[in-house]
Amino acid sequence: MIKIAQSEIQSVLLQLDQAIYNHTQWYNSITRTLVCRLPHDIRDEAEDAYRQCRLGQWYYGSAPEDLRVHPGFIAIETEHRNMHQLAAKLLQSTASGDTISPLDYDSLVNTLERLRLQIYTLKRELEDTLYNLDPLTGANNRIGMLTKLREQLEMVKRHVQSCCIVMMDIDHFKIVNDTYGHSVGDMVLAASAHNVMEHLRPYDKLFRYGGEEFLVCMQNTDMTVGYEVVERVRLGVAANLIDYGGKAPLQISMSFGITSLDQDISVEQSIEHADKAMYAAKMAGRNCTRIWDASM
Repeated sequence: MIKIAQSEIQSVLLQLDQAIYNHTQWYNSITRTLVCRLPHDIRDEAEDAYRQCRLGQWYYGSAPEDLRVHPGFIAIETEHRNMHQLAAKLLQSTASGDTISPLDYDSLVNTLERLRLQIYTLKRELEDTLYNLDPLTGANNRIGMLTKLREQLEMVKRHVQSCCIVMMDIDHFKIVNDTYGHSVGDMVLAASAHNVMEHLRPYDKLFRYGGEEFLVCMQNTDMTVGYEVVERVRLGVAANLIDYGGKAPLQISMSFGITSLDQDISVEQSIEHADKAMYAAKMAGRNCTRIWDASM
């Protein structure tokens, strides 16, 4: 998952579109130079040509720091550098009057296709992040939740992996809204969700289920590990102080219900089990975790 603030993603997409356009213009110019045997820009022979081109200037200079650690962004560098090295080799061949071998030309084209695949995959992920996140909390919205859970259920049915789901709810959230107002309530929602995501593993998915309720999908996770992760999340949330501009920061807790994604029932029924376990946590005094069992 790309961890960039949703407010910044649109700007990054515009930057990426411009970088793609500039790169396409560069490649068209290289192709024209090779086909027509025109004099080429000496900068395209430089060892750091991949840094000097417009795509390289964005990649090494303007791209946001949060994007730089993403595997898809990192993968672009290798293909981009290789492409410039291959282009320089072809330009040098034509400048010397040599014939370009089909193998060298095919290598350039194949590298270009791999580069485009990496760039457009990153672009698609950015777009998915932009349109599939809840704008207030940064959690995934419910649009893709059932699809994700049904995919995981199929994996469970095939005994490929286990999966846990967790329902969580902010304790006494109505009191927060009634006492401090809805703007502070929104701050609490956002801060709590961000804190949860900080304590989850990179491949866990947090969804805003509705209001102050959230659901976590924990793929490839059995109940023992799932419970340990949830407890780490719960303690992290309870220890977090939320500064809302008042006299003293707010300290918020959450209640958690956890269950396995059961291969013998529907996704919706498993969600209901997690919800009942969460309700049991509320009844047990809040700020705790309960595992679903048939007696609930």
